[in-house]
Amino acid sequence: MIARVWHSRGKSRFAAGSRRCPRSQFLRRPFGGEVEFVTVMWFDSLDAVKAFAGGDYETAYVPASARGVLSRFDAASQHCDLQETRRPA
Repeated sequence: MIARVWHSRGKSRFAAGSRRCPRSQFLRRPFGGEVEFVTVMWFDSLDAVKAFAGGDYETAYVPASARGVLSRFDAASQHCDLQETRRPA
């Protein structure tokens, strides 16, 4: 499994992340007077990430509507291999 991770900051009413990927997690936390958003999208393989994001798969997709309300966002997404999943006993 590959996690595609992206960070941004903006107004609390902004709903972070892309709804195009069914396996996604959208995290948020207060950060100063704003909210930090972390979007995690899950893919079966790096080839699946490339099929989703295109040839320049590390570049973050940030629509114009989001750019207008975000004060900061990552220009690139990070891609991490899932090493282990732990569940509470």
